[in-house]
Amino acid sequence: MYKALQISPMIPSFDISKTMGFFTDLLGFTIYRNDGHYVILQKDYNTIHLLRAGQDIGEMEFYLEVDDIDQVWINIQDRLDGIKHKAPFEQVYGMKEIHIVVPATNTLLFIGESTK
Repeated sequence: MYKALQISPMIPSFDISKTMGFFTDLLGFTIYRNDGHYVILQKDYNTIHLLRAGQDIGEMEFYLEVDDIDQVWINIQDRLDGIKHKAPFEQVYGMKEIHIVVPATNTLLFIGESTK
């Protein structure tokens, strides 16, 4: 069997610059590649790929597990104006989560920390 080292979601965006700004400005990702219609962002050992969306894209979801969700919330809570989100809350399956709809996409971001 093999070991999965990382998962890289590919997010279709109606406005790549706005989506890229969300990840770089709010969550501290850096630009690894940007050719205008395809962007790769990187933070630590994780990557997110952004590509141009068509009119009929489906909703995408992905999960970002962190080691200190309370610190994440402290860092981002005052910068979420106009961004649909749900503040940290406990899930029955042992995770504390923040939910954010990524700007200019049809994507839901779950940020979570294990409470077990």
